[in-house]
Amino acid sequence: MVQLIYVCKIMSVWIIRYASICAMESTCKLDDEQWLAYWIIYSFITLFEMAAENVLYWIPLWYEAKLLLVAWLVLPQFRGASFIYDKLVREQLLRHGVRLHDRHGHTGEHEPPHVLNLKAEHGAH
Repeated sequence: MVQLIYVCKIMSVWIIRYASICAMESTCKLDDEQWLAYWIIYSFITLFEMAAENVLYWIPLWYEAKLLLVAWLVLPQFRGASFIYDKLVREQLLRHGVRLHDRHGHTGEHEPPHVLNLKAEHGAH
């Protein structure tokens, strides 16, 4: 079991970190979005694991399932990280009134494209 934990960590962090660096150095924006989405989803997985650490220890095949999930998130045939981000994370942010930039970095206002406006549209300003 200890070996599988290390395999999960190596695959989910070190190999993906290298792929993320390669994506940042490429001229293609699509791979940047994929790896940013991966790191967002991976941070949720890590927070979940930290909160449920004592329970997950007793769940058989947790690390095998996590390894399969990470593979699905990163493999270009599936683009799972982008799928989860678009269908779950982004939808929840929009539902809760967080104004996001469109795919070209525009919010419709005169803000720099790298600024995320966290003001809810239905309440306090």
